[in-house]
Amino acid sequence: MLATALSTDSLKNMKRILKYLLAIIGVLFIAFVISFFTFIPRYIANSLNPVINQSPYQVSDKTKQLHEKLLVVDLHADSLLWKRDLLQKDSIGQVDIPRLQEGNVALQAFTVVTKSPKGLNIENNTDETDNIFWLTLSEMQPLANLSSLTGRAVFQAKKLHQFAERSEGKFFVIKTKKDLQSFLEKRKTDKLVGGWLGIEGAHALDGKVENVDRLFDAGFRMMSPSHFFDNEMGGSAHGVEKYGLTEKGKSMVKRMEQKGMLVDVAHASKKVIEDVLAMATKPVVVSHTGVKGTCDNNRNLSDEQLKAIAKTGGVIGIGFWDTAVCGEDVKSIAKAIRYTANIVGAEHVGLGSDYDGSVKVPFDTSGVSLITEALLNEGFTEDEIAKIMGGNVIKLLSDNLPD
Repeated sequence: MLATALSTDSLKNMKRILKYLLAIIGVLFIAFVISFFTFIPRYIANSLNPVINQSPYQVSDKTKQLHEKLLVVDLHADSLLWKRDLLQKDSIGQVDIPRLQEGNVALQAFTVVTKSPKGLNIENNTDETDNIFWLTLSEMQPLANLSSLTGRAVFQAKKLHQFAERSEGKFFVIKTKKDLQSFLEKRKTDKLVGGWLGIEGAHALDGKVENVDRLFDAGFRMMSPSHFFDNEMGGSAHGVEKYGLTEKGKSMVKRMEQKGMLVDVAHASKKVIEDVLAMATKPVVVSHTGVKGTCDNNRNLSDEQLKAIAKTGGVIGIGFWDTAVCGEDVKSIAKAIRYTANIVGAEHVGLGSDYDGSVKVPFDTSGVSLITEALLNEGFTEDEIAKIMGGNVIKLLSDNLPD
């Protein structure tokens, strides 16, 4: 009897302990899920996009007066990748609409990343891994987007359009020449912000040239053939084989030009750049880069490449991060701009920050007046500064966006 009672009590205790363990596991699982979908994405966004010097940023009165007159344009920011409300001024990241207004940035290219490899580097990457999968999951995107890179691109484009819809007329998505003209007219009386969509890497087509049309319809007006790895359209400067445009890639470039999409050769292999330039009938851009003349590495462009891109009427966006300019201060950015302007002329140079692109930068977008001051110190005229800080890109868009 005693043994039976003890056995029954032991069984009850084991059941009670098991119940407690299951409850603890349940609580931990819920905590993990909440963290995964709420706190972890912000933590990752913050840790991967640091700003060295925080606002407020100080410039001279002369710089302030000049900067306020400029139409500032940046060719590259990956802000849509992260789980942030860009209508709210944030303490993390490098770009949001309020900080664009503070920096007097008129137009921002919002560039979309759909896949990036683990162990990302500028020398050699395969397409076998996919860091963006986990961000896609954490944003609770449609299940199809876990495998569809086109779906991921369209999802990010929708986010930008939703920001515009909720902005109460403070933010506009630019898709046509008419959109741009209307926006610039409105901006004469109010510090509004406009944005247009670009894509890093044509792997976003899921291997189908016809998806150019789908991405165009979603609002995209700029795309590069490759990002950090070789794909079905062309090789990357950081890929394994680093080949040129494939037959699909050549068809893609033709289709992009027909639709009114700019071809961006940032990250492209040397052979892809040669192939694009050989067939381009419209200006070719580099949305974010450095130049070998001031920072010699596999990421950056040679003098010959700069000249060939400028010959198409294109614009070269100089980046703000160390790998691009071999420095972590505004002087390094201005030095790269000066070098590029000396090679191809100020009319072919622009800003290509790579903000929110998993890079460390010396200032966030509210501090771009620091570049205006650095360009004054480099001896640029006010007319040249107006072109570099945005005028060149506005002309490019005015001439090449679809009607």
